[in-house]
Amino acid sequence: MKGLPLTLWIGAALSAVFALAALVSFLWTPHPVDGMMIASRLQAPSPAHWFGTDHFGRDILSMIMVGARTSIAVAVIAVGMGMALGVPLGLIAAANRGGLVDEIIMRGNDLVFAFPALVIAILITAVFGPSAVNAIIAIGIFNTPVFARVTRGGALSLWTLDYIRAAEVAGKGPARISVEHILPNIANLLIVQGTIQFSLGILAEAALSYIGLGAQPPTPSWGRMLAEAQTMISIAPHMAIIPGLAIVLTVLGLNLMGDGLRDVLDPRVRRAR
Repeated sequence: MKGLPLTLWIGAALSAVFALAALVSFLWTPHPVDGMMIASRLQAPSPAHWFGTDHFGRDILSMIMVGARTSIAVAVIAVGMGMALGVPLGLIAAANRGGLVDEIIMRGNDLVFAFPALVIAILITAVFGPSAVNAIIAIGIFNTPVFARVTRGGALSLWTLDYIRAAEVAGKGPARISVEHILPNIANLLIVQGTIQFSLGILAEAALSYIGLGAQPPTPSWGRMLAEAQTMISIAPHMAIIPGLAIVLTVLGLNLMGDGLRDVLDPRVRRAR
């Protein structure tokens, strides 16, 4: 703990604030998120409403808290989906390095990379309609080739090592070697990449909600809060500033935490230090 980098501490603190806000929102919010008080609409931040109110008189702090759990839930599930699909594909590709299976998997990854998460979301919602579930599927599909590439790259550097050759001589098959020897030794890479993809998932969810493809009303979403604020920015700038800062600080915290974890978990960085 003594030698942990400052970036890790700052990133963890910022991330913890929003995670705590999301957890608290399940039990308590300053005001009901669906409570419309027309008489209190467009109020600036005050003791009654710390972050002000929106054009329907809803409390922005309450919406930020509930929106945090929406963003976090979408990002966590989407990253988990990407890891669940991408890591096995990367291990299989590395185990069949240079072979037909490796080529098929990596060319499939290239095909998915040709379609950004936003385009995938548009295709999915055109068929099934806009929702948080479809946003999760779109972001998860985009995350899959990312984890497949990271897994394959880390695994390829291990397949040539002596202890892997010893495991092969001992009669272990590629699947067993991948699970018992390769995966534990690239876990640090996957943890760091997962943190980075988590921050990108927050951004992707906000972007999809901004254009109406993410979580639908009445579920609060930071992206949709920004979309609703764009016509009010001259008379109620806090409507755009508050959710914008929430997105920026959350993504900043996760990126700083990812950098800190890389410094701690990457052996090359540890040796340089």
